[in-house]
Amino acid sequence: MSRVLSTEEAKTAIRQIQSIVNGGFTDQITQLDTQGRVLSDPNVWDGPLAENFRNATWPETKSALDSAKQQLEELRNQLDRISQDIFTAGGGA
Repeated sequence: MSRVLSTEEAKTAIRQIQSIVNGGFTDQITQLDTQGRVLSDPNVWDGPLAENFRNATWPETKSALDSAKQQLEELRNQLDRISQDIFTAGGGA
């Protein structure tokens, strides 16, 4: 039989992670994407550094941000399921 343990510390940590993710962290990633797209427009910013940003820096950064946002969404869903399981099993509210 597997051990099942849910301390108050675990429940608090779950709530804090949910709060951080739900509190705008993914929105900030979206805002970074918006500003990155603005800077990627040669009509807004151009020159050798802008071209490097547009062709190398931003595509790599955007890919990492998209991945982070997806992983945060998955984390949020997992934490929702874990919390529900804890509460259903009598871990309290």
